[in-house]
Amino acid sequence: MRRGAPAAGATPRAVARAGVVALCACAAVTSGCLAFHRGPMPGEPQGARFAEVNGTRVRYLDVGEGPAVVLLHGFASSLETWDLLVPQLQRRHRVIAVDLKGFGWTDRPAGDYSPPAQAALVLGLLDRRGVRTAAVVAHSYGASVALSMALAAPDRVTRLVLYDAWVYEDQLPTLFLWARARGLGEALFALFYQERPEDKLALAFHDPTRVPQKLIDDVERAFARPGTRAAALAAVRGMRYAEVQDRYRTIERPVLLLWGREDVVTPPAVGERLARDLPRSRLVVYPRCGHLTMLEAAAASSAEVARFLAEEAAVPATPARTHAEGRP
Repeated sequence: MRRGAPAAGATPRAVARAGVVALCACAAVTSGCLAFHRGPMPGEPQGARFAEVNGTRVRYLDVGEGPAVVLLHGFASSLETWDLLVPQLQRRHRVIAVDLKGFGWTDRPAGDYSPPAQAALVLGLLDRRGVRTAAVVAHSYGASVALSMALAAPDRVTRLVLYDAWVYEDQLPTLFLWARARGLGEALFALFYQERPEDKLALAFHDPTRVPQKLIDDVERAFARPGTRAAALAAVRGMRYAEVQDRYRTIERPVLLLWGREDVVTPPAVGERLARDLPRSRLVVYPRCGHLTMLEAAAASSAEVARFLAEEAAVPATPARTHAEGRP
């Protein structure tokens, strides 16, 4: 029998219990080993811009002129997520893309990483940049930050665009729920970040052969930055969506929801639920597209975002579901 394999006839519950025991043993060793980090990190890109916001050194991009649009990436990602969208939007908008706290090249300090805390950080950056109101475009985990901004400061958020949103308690996998336990969470994330990034990224694409090598390399390097594991765990522990998800229906701003039909991370059923909860929303679903809609449906989704942002803010979005036709 292979070492570490469950005994023949073992029940799934027994196997799971044995796994938890093993992880708890590991937790006893690894608890407290995940360190946070402040300040510059090795390899920072030349010309990167930073602002000190609420004691956190935040990396951002600020280009173009016109009505402001803020771009928020997803979990374990960075503002480079929007490399294909920024050139189109900056023709008519001032585009501000942000590395959220704990991700990209922004600081990884100890503290609150919940979506409301991230939202306060983004609003603080907008204050520093002299921006009073803005549309907010967000992907996956970033959508929870965008919704928190709309709930905390509805007068400052004019419109929302949410790609493949990660915003409900029942979206959280068992790994994330277990990670709430002190010690066990540290052990789980020490192991999680030892997995190959290309294996994780393949799950986010409808066609795994289209995963860009540059994206794999960027994620691998990001995993190695100081404080990354501690910050990621803190962000997971801040995902308490049950406390806020009932308030989504109070958001009155127009919302565009963009989804990949083959998204296995946040399936289209989540988009349909969110479209019901947000009273002025419209859902567009793209075929042959996974969780990274801004990449696999780049041309079509970017054009949709540009059209939506060009609309008059006073015109409500029509509740509907639209299936995009053809491969983008």
